Amino acid sequence: MSNQRLGCFLALVLVAVCPIVCNATESQPNVIVILTDDQGYGDMSCHGNPWLRTPNLDRMHAESVRLQNYHVDPVCTPTRAALMTGRYSSRVGAWAVTQGRQLLRGDEITMADVFAASGYKTAMFGKWHLGDTWPYAPRFRGFQEVLRHLAGGIDEIGNPIENDYFDDTYYHNGVQEQRSGYCTDVFFDACEQFITRHAEERFFVYLPLNAMHSPHTVADKYSAPFLDQGHPPVRAKFYGQIINFDENLGRLFQTLEDQGVAENTIVIFMGDNGTAQGFATVEPDDGFNADMRAKKGSVYDGGHRVACFVRWPENLDAGRDVNRLTCCRDWLPTLVEICDLTLPREVYFDGDNIAPLLRGNDDQWQDRTMFVERQADQPKMATRPVEKGHRPNYAVLTERWRLVNGELYDMTNDPGQNNNVASDHPERVEALKKQYEQYYNDVFANDGAYTRFPIGKPESNPIRLTVRDWHPTEGNVIWKQKQLADDALWINGFWAIDVARAGNYDIRVSRFPDDAKAPMKAKQVRLRVGENEQTQNVQPTDVSAKFSTHLETGHHIVQAWLTDETTGKQRGAYFVELEFCGNE
Repeated sequence: MSNQRLGCFLALVLVAVCPIVCNATESQPNVIVILTDDQGYGDMSCHGNPWLRTPNLDRMHAESVRLQNYHVDPVCTPTRAALMTGRYSSRVGAWAVTQGRQLLRGDEITMADVFAASGYKTAMFGKWHLGDTWPYAPRFRGFQEVLRHLAGGIDEIGNPIENDYFDDTYYHNGVQEQRSGYCTDVFFDACEQFITRHAEERFFVYLPLNAMHSPHTVADKYSAPFLDQGHPPVRAKFYGQIINFDENLGRLFQTLEDQGVAENTIVIFMGDNGTAQGFATVEPDDGFNADMRAKKGSVYDGGHRVACFVRWPENLDAGRDVNRLTCCRDWLPTLVEICDLTLPREVYFDGDNIAPLLRGNDDQWQDRTMFVERQADQPKMATRPVEKGHRPNYAVLTERWRLVNGELYDMTNDPGQNNNVASDHPERVEALKKQYEQYYNDVFANDGAYTRFPIGKPESNPIRLTVRDWHPTEGNVIWKQKQLADDALWINGFWAIDVARAGNYDIRVSRFPDDAKAPMKAKQVRLRVGENEQTQNVQPTDVSAKFSTHLETGHHIVQAWLTDETTGKQRGAYFVELEFCGNE
């Protein structure tokens, strides 16, 4: 947020509504946005990593404008939401990776919406992590072609049970398809095929990879060299995933050249948060983090300052660094200008148009203030609106200063954030705290209202909800497939829904997914939808229970309890399917 703005009020981009789909012009560039998962600033050789050799990232670094003070969120979903909208993740509802707070509000305009409205062919290949049902899934958010996995990872709850990064089942425009090969190769293959088909048109590709996220599965040939160097197995696989990605990046550059579109294609590369495995925060430290403090999940710079390279041979000078403060929210307003895009309606952006910085003109550029949060540290926000007075871990960023949970760091003299100087600058601390409070009250003006699942819509009937979408009430949300069978877990949560059509609904609850059916080990199932509550006695061998009820339109809460056959304890049903059956 720049000083041109008053407090936390945002610049209004006023664009006339385009009544028809606009045609792309010859002068408009193609755009590819590559987002890697959990790859930090130091996880590449061009930034000094002593073990990695990443020739294609190094080439991109040499041929790009490099944003050296570039920031995202500390974990993946918030960064994706901010990148797609140009707005703070807290403002658009997607500020955590689970807990019902990973859904990008349905009324938000996405980057793909804007490119599609401007006549571009649009596609997404990889990890969305902003909702899997209507209206949240990417095929409903402006992407005309989509190949992706569900949830936050290929092997996580919600995906086919056998997925393991190799020869997996994905979702191609909403339909399950099995694809041969390693996940990163599959997504790059799909990207290159799309580019080849549309090389004579203007295209926008979003390539958000699941790598280098855990479980760090990769072919042995990629990890073996790092094991031989003495790296622990997890880091060896993490580095192996990076080498595989780097090979695919080289293939993508070759495809652009073969299709004759390399010169007028903007390729943006960035990470989604700080490193996950390239650096250890416990002693002894045997990793590399480019002298930054902390890693993924932290509001110190190591958690959110990442690499960002921008390659556009036709219009940007190669090999130039931009040291001004920038962020992932800047890309949508920037691309609107440099690609001459038409917004479907007026939009308030939290990001700034950084086109002048990309072109080497920062004479009139003013310092700005930005905010980073880790909302997952505020557990009650999953189950009710914002708790008054409570604040998550946060950082306030200017070019010189970082206020981190009340600690103050002078980044000009202490870029590693080792010396807290808050006591030397109390007035600075108070000023930055005041700005944070203004920001917080602005983005949570709706008190953290739930982003709800629409029920009964023809676009998603029936609709399946999973434990990953819970707002937890007992214990934590689970996401690993093996956790479904853990009999020691006594957890529960609810789903927030919005019934779009009044009528009769069949509701089926289960502990396991349909592709891995197993007994619920329950003797009783209780279901509550709004004020309506029903109970059924079941057999421990039953794999599901089915209820029928009439629902009125409006907001409701859905929750189920499975009473264990032996202990009498209760856990939630991990899967609920709701189907509109009519009005009779």
